Amino acid sequence: MKVQRKHVLAVGVAAVAAAAVAVGTGLGFADTAPARASACAGSVTFSAEGGAPAATSNRFPVGTRLRVTNLDNGKAATVTVTGPSGSCVLLNTAAMDLVREPGKNVVRRNVVEVLGGGDTAPPASDSTRPGAASPGASRPAPRSACTGAITFSAEAGTPAATSGQFPVGTRLRVTNLDNRKTVTVTVTGPSGSCVLLNAAAMDAIREPGKNLVRRNTVEVLR
Repeated sequence: MKVQRKHVLAVGVAAVAAAAVAVGTGLGFADTAPARASACAGSVTFSAEGGAPAATSNRFPVGTRLRVTNLDNGKAATVTVTGPSGSCVLLNTAAMDLVREPGKNVVRRNVVEVLGGGDTAPPASDSTRPGAASPGASRPAPRSACTGAITFSAEAGTPAATSGQFPVGTRLRVTNLDNRKTVTVTVTGPSGSCVLLNAAAMDAIREPGKNLVRRNTVEVLR
């Protein structure tokens, strides 16, 4: 009789343990699979440029194929890098539409994976990078703290910026070399770009109808 009771008790304990594992797995507690490592840090945003899904980057050479996954909805876009920008990965409109959540212009929780491709061309020199003075200019532009085009996150508020290079509180002066308009911003948080302006800051320097400032300088004011 005692043996039977012990047997019943053991079965009951096993059943409770199995139920606990099942509940824990459903809630994400027992899932020990690590998240995929991302090739980029920070949020992913877009340039509002047209065309088939594509991206620009300040890290990966032209021709590199990337897969960008939005961890909040599981949607992914495979894109090819078509040129330089001021971000680790900056999607165009078509690519962003594949992964974004309705009404959101930033993918904060994401994974960027390198699928292959890309040439081995060295980074552009100071004389040819966006934002540098053109050859023969009588007065060279100030040396920029960032390379590549500058875009914006469409976030509201007074002029500000986020950055993957400068700490919170850093003051930056961003100049559009095509119209000489300037805005001074303070870094308020991290992003995947050297400098990513918010909507108000972009409006202060952009040219009508353009969502990128290709020729620019970024100066650190501290």
